[in-house]
Amino acid sequence: MGVEFYRHGLGKQELAQLEKVLGGSILTTGSYAKEAEELLGCFLNTENSILLDSCTAALHLALVSLGIGEGDEVITTPMTFVATASVIFLTGARPVFVDVEPQTGNIDADKISAAITDKTKAIMPVHLYGHMCDMKAIRKIADLHNLYIIEDAAHCLEGERDGIRPGELGDCACFSFYATKNITCGEGGMLTCRDAALAAKIRRLSCHGIDRTAYARYGKEYAHWDMIDCGWKYNLDNLRASILIPQIPNIDRNLCLREEICSKYEQAFAELGVDHPQTLSGTKNARHLQTVWVDSNRRDSILSKLQQQGIGVAVNYRSLPELTFIKEQGYQAEDYPVAYEIGRRTISLPLYPALTEGDLKTTLEAFKKSVKL
Repeated sequence: MGVEFYRHGLGKQELAQLEKVLGGSILTTGSYAKEAEELLGCFLNTENSILLDSCTAALHLALVSLGIGEGDEVITTPMTFVATASVIFLTGARPVFVDVEPQTGNIDADKISAAITDKTKAIMPVHLYGHMCDMKAIRKIADLHNLYIIEDAAHCLEGERDGIRPGELGDCACFSFYATKNITCGEGGMLTCRDAALAAKIRRLSCHGIDRTAYARYGKEYAHWDMIDCGWKYNLDNLRASILIPQIPNIDRNLCLREEICSKYEQAFAELGVDHPQTLSGTKNARHLQTVWVDSNRRDSILSKLQQQGIGVAVNYRSLPELTFIKEQGYQAEDYPVAYEIGRRTISLPLYPALTEGDLKTTLEAFKKSVKL
C-alpha cells in the first residue's frame, strides 16, 4: 500500500502508559480509566463520562437505560454504520429511518416530525463524518413530543454547531475510540449524560448490574457487593484507557492538522468539479473522515483504480436499507433517496495527522487520474 487509509499516531507516550499499568496489579477498570474519564469529561464540559468497550455498547446502554424496548420506535438515519440500527433492533425496538440533508449527509431535522408516531420514544441523530446535526432543531422536536435524544457522536468528539457541542442537548451522547478514530485505543467507547442518576445506572449496567467494580471491591476493606440489575460486560479496562490519556491534550492540535489536509483536498475537489460534504456556517467540523461524492455509475471503478495505484480507500457508507439484514426487515433503500444516492457515490480518502505532504500529493494525483479516466 502506497498510502494507507489510516495510520495511528501512537508511540512512546502510549507505551509508557501501558508499562505503568502492567507494573501495577489492576488491569481491568481502575484508576487509569477514571483519569481518562475525567480528562475527557473536562474536554467535553460534561460531569458524567463513562468509558466503555465500544460506542456500540454505549448506544445499547443508552437505549436500555432509558427504558426503550419491545414495540418502541427510534427515529434515526439510514446514512450511518450498522451499529446505529443494530442496537435498536437488539432492544426489541424498531428503527424508523428519516432521509438526510444533501449538503452534509446528516439526518434532515425538517423531516423528523412527520416520522413520529405514538410508538416513538427517542431520536438518535448521527453526527456524520464529524459534522454535527442541527441539535437545536432536534431538541425542540424532542421536547414537543416528550422524546429522548441519544446522540451517535462516534465521528464527532471535537465537533460544535451553533455553539452546541456533542452531549450538550442530548440525553446521552456516545463516542468511539475505535482503531481509526481521532483518538483511539484500538477498541473503546464512552457515554456521557447530563443526569447523575442515569449515569450511575449506566455504569452499573456496564458491569453485570453489580453495584461495585472489582477495583472498588478490592482496593480497600472488603465489602459485599450486590447485583441490582441484569447488565452486560461493557466496561473498559485500564490497559486501553491508559492509551487514551496522552492523546487527550493533543486533540485540538491534531484537529488543526486534519483541517489543513481537508482544505487541500477540498481545493482539489473544487478544481475537478467533484462534490463533497459541506461544512455549514456556524459549525466546527471534527474532520473524522474525508469523503468525496463521485458519479454513482463510476464509484466502484474509481475505488478500484485508486487501490490499483496503492491508495487506501473506504466507503462510509452505503445506506443501511441496501444491506441484507436491514432489507429483510422490510426497508427499501429507494424510500430514502438522498441517503441512497450518497451511499452510491461516496468514497473516503486517507485522512490522519501523520499524512505527509508527499502522501497527500500522491493521493490527489491518483484521485485526479482515476476520476478523469
